[in-house]
Amino acid sequence: MRKITSTNFENEQFLVYDCPFITTLRFIGKRWKPAVLWKINEGFVRFNRLKEVLPNISDKMLSNTISELESDKIIQKEIFNEVPLRVEYKLTEFGKGILPVLTQMNEWGEKTMKQIKK
Repeated sequence: MRKITSTNFENEQFLVYDCPFITTLRFIGKRWKPAVLWKINEGFVRFNRLKEVLPNISDKMLSNTISELESDKIIQKEIFNEVPLRVEYKLTEFGKGILPVLTQMNEWGEKTMKQIKK
């Protein structure tokens, strides 16, 4: 257990509570979060469809990523009482606030990919 009086602990607390950049990364900073959010926004709202468009993500990683995004209130799960049961994910109003950031990241990534492929 880390001592709460340590300098490292104080530095982490500062970053978590007083740094807007770190706050943003807290929500989208893990490897698959931006890609999952981007795909959900594009309309790939079911688990298996997300797996199809993100073929390199494992089932466990996708499940964990979805769970984290749900607990952070970025996405919400909608369960349809059908046979078989249908589950879809959608961005919450809070989650839609991250779209301008993801759009900028996507545009920068597209431009950069063109440059590095030359």
